[in-house]
Amino acid sequence: IIYVQEPMQQHLGRLIQGFKKGCRDALKSMGIDGVALWEDGYNDRILRGQGQLKRWMNYLMDNPRRLWMKRNHADLFRQQAGVIVGSTAVTMMGNRFLLDYPDKVAVKCSRRLTSEEIDDECKRYLSLASQGTVLVSPCISPGEKEVMACAFEAGYPIILLLENGFSPYQKPSGRQFDACSEGRLLLVAPWPHHDDYRKITREQCNTLNSLAQSICRNDWHSIE
Repeated sequence: IIYVQEPMQQHLGRLIQGFKKGCRDALKSMGIDGVALWEDGYNDRILRGQGQLKRWMNYLMDNPRRLWMKRNHADLFRQQAGVIVGSTAVTMMGNRFLLDYPDKVAVKCSRRLTSEEIDDECKRYLSLASQGTVLVSPCISPGEKEVMACAFEAGYPIILLLENGFSPYQKPSGRQFDACSEGRLLLVAPWPHHDDYRKITREQCNTLNSLAQSICRNDWHSIE
């Protein structure tokens, strides 16, 4: 994390490159060579919001543990292509074997549900999850979001369908990272990644709901 207090004469990338080289040279002077100390590039997110600095400090402190998990369970954090759900090619990340679970159910809640009705749906779906059913949803309506959030909090395995795909070097972050490492999360994206905000369309909602149903019917196959 870099604190910039005055205008910089060089591009930020040059400074980062110099810092990385200095660290590699220091390691080499200690007799340690050939170690992949850094990933390519750097994160140029500007921290302006309240609480961002604390979250990123925690993220950096947790880096060694996440690196160990990624190296020892690489398959859970690698973007996986080569799967057709229904007639749609998707990209996935997480525990692919959740697709093989015998009992899966698509979480579907009307937008018209009251708070009390959403609570009832949460109890109903969590009862199924407690019996070994994997919950599948794109989390479109408030009720669907609440049900999947409750299942996630309770530690049950879930499959999430995403409107936005994965960027080239994307990895699950925060609590999703831990859920992936525990093998209880699968992220499924039918479309490429985009950086801009886009309001989800009715057609996309229908596609995601259809994919959820296909997953529950085991209507998928690998093309690898």
